[in-house]
Amino acid sequence: MLKQNTINDVRGAMSPSKKADKINTVLKDRSLWLDAWHRLKQDKIAVVSLAIVLFYAVVGLLSAMGLLAANWNEVVGPSYAPPSADYWFGTDFLGRSVSRKIISGTQVAMSVGLISSLIAIPIGVGLGACAGYFGKWVDEAIVWFYTTFSSIPSIMLLMSIAFIIQKFQVEISEVFGANFDIGLFAVFIALGLTSWVGLCRLIRGEVMKHKNREYVQAADALGAGHTRKLFKHILPNVTHIIIINTSLQFQIAIKSEVILSYLGLGVSGQPSWGTMINDAKEELARGVYWQLLGATIAMFVVVLAFNILGDALRDALDPKLKGKS
Repeated sequence: MLKQNTINDVRGAMSPSKKADKINTVLKDRSLWLDAWHRLKQDKIAVVSLAIVLFYAVVGLLSAMGLLAANWNEVVGPSYAPPSADYWFGTDFLGRSVSRKIISGTQVAMSVGLISSLIAIPIGVGLGACAGYFGKWVDEAIVWFYTTFSSIPSIMLLMSIAFIIQKFQVEISEVFGANFDIGLFAVFIALGLTSWVGLCRLIRGEVMKHKNREYVQAADALGAGHTRKLFKHILPNVTHIIIINTSLQFQIAIKSEVILSYLGLGVSGQPSWGTMINDAKEELARGVYWQLLGATIAMFVVVLAFNILGDALRDALDPKLKGKS
């Protein structure tokens, strides 16, 4: 990666015209991703946000592997013990550690963000690319579909899908086993099937702009088919939009999971931040605030980090903004 002092050395050793040519040549040697990483590193707040996101991801992974908070259901102290050196976030009404429940909730939040993104991204990218590339009746049909789909209030659609899936709890449990968490599965499917519309719109617009550019016309002149032109040439040039949308999709999925769990349509077999907030609403009358505080802080920090990181990724990856840094 090019360092600033290299550019300074070039400036001091050459004539003005040669300086500019040399600097531009060295800068062009960077790949898109190295250039984006260089731009992202210059934003210290974005780097801190990335570190926070990675920390949450590691905590969620260790929790899923049973290396952290595996015994969250264990009674560790008296009921409603306040935060202390022994219990960082106190205990709940059964004497269970709120800290362990927060860690277990981190696993739920990160898994919901990841799996819902893996469901939504192929749908949004696939439909948006087909609409933008083929146009005509294909575009009209897909635009009509996502316009109709997005006209339904998102929270009502989420609740409806989650409720319908939970109605088939017996049938799904026979397929995946009795210990399968139907509530978490419902959240995965509901969020994945409802959060693709925004990405579909963006990909459609970008593909419409790229399909008539010179490099696509050159591929067409060489005999490339539709599949090759779309997947080999066009989609790699809109990858930055997919990455940015994924970072934003995570925080939307986390907030939506909290809402569904709070309403009783989410996770049922393990703690989540939504169920902790739901439990805490009855504890506030007793002056017990630490379960609500812990879940809220955990959610606030990761959502804020994803928001900042999403904006920083947009600035780093969007080619339109490269001349502004």
